[in-house]
Amino acid sequence: MERPKNGAHVLHGQSFVSVTQLDTDGIASLFAIADKMKAMVKRDGSCDLLKGRILANIFYEPSTRTMCSFAAAMLRLGGQVIPVNESSSSAQKGETLSDTIRCLECYADVLVLRHPIKGSAAEAAAAASKPVINAGDGTGEHPTQALLDLYTMQSELGRLEGLTITCLGDLKNGRTVHSLVQLCARYGMRVHLVSPASLRLPADVLRAAAKGANGWSLYEEHQSLDGPLRQSDVLYVTRVQKERFASADEYDAVKDAFIVSAETMQQAPANMIVLHPLPRVNEIAVEVDDDPRAVYFRQMENGMYVRMALLAALLDGDVFARLG
Repeated sequence: MERPKNGAHVLHGQSFVSVTQLDTDGIASLFAIADKMKAMVKRDGSCDLLKGRILANIFYEPSTRTMCSFAAAMLRLGGQVIPVNESSSSAQKGETLSDTIRCLECYADVLVLRHPIKGSAAEAAAAASKPVINAGDGTGEHPTQALLDLYTMQSELGRLEGLTITCLGDLKNGRTVHSLVQLCARYGMRVHLVSPASLRLPADVLRAAAKGANGWSLYEEHQSLDGPLRQSDVLYVTRVQKERFASADEYDAVKDAFIVSAETMQQAPANMIVLHPLPRVNEIAVEVDDDPRAVYFRQMENGMYVRMALLAALLDGDVFARLG
């Protein structure tokens, strides 16, 4: 594999806390590695690329997919995993995040952090001498989720440039959308933002997307799915995040604002795909799972390959030569 001029190798030894750290060349090279990882897993199950390396999985919020995906990625690469959660960590004794990170990096080669406070990943990276990966920081970013979302779009649709994507649901609190919109802007995608008025995408996210893509402004905000749906290549559905609301009444007022059903899909383009970062509550009816356009479970599988690629890029400076 020829090493791209601005490829993912620029991350070697670095922390990864924001999608702004990779340009489109870097993303392309990371996805090329992910393709290699996918083929290797299908063929051999695992390899020893990161044999002897240890990942610390530090999760201060509940997680199934992200936590297990990173663990599986490291294990498939021949490494090992130390699991850490808030209930069993010294955070219960009042230890600061910085001290936790500085202690755990004594035992691990890379640290994956999920934290409820926006900006915590950057704080951890500043305290660490080993790579820190942002696995979601409050309502901030979730950069690896955005990468696997983008990888799934490319895998399913064969391209990224010029797509039209509709993001639906809780766009205010959905950190996955906050990262994804910035990446969509880089590829000149048209983005429809559909949400209740109280859950609109924050203005600072739109400003960051425009700044990172030379003034990009191909977005429209809506409170109805009807029009955008018919124009979409991708429908990206998000959960209304109950844990981010101040009261149950506020949550109840918007929790069922949008539900994608079989009837909804009858109005959608035949070649559109449906993505969801999961978990879902009831925003996508289970009946939609049988629709061939519903690819959210393949999306989750893709997350392992993308995270394998990222771990390899961070920890092995010769990953391009090794993969051939």
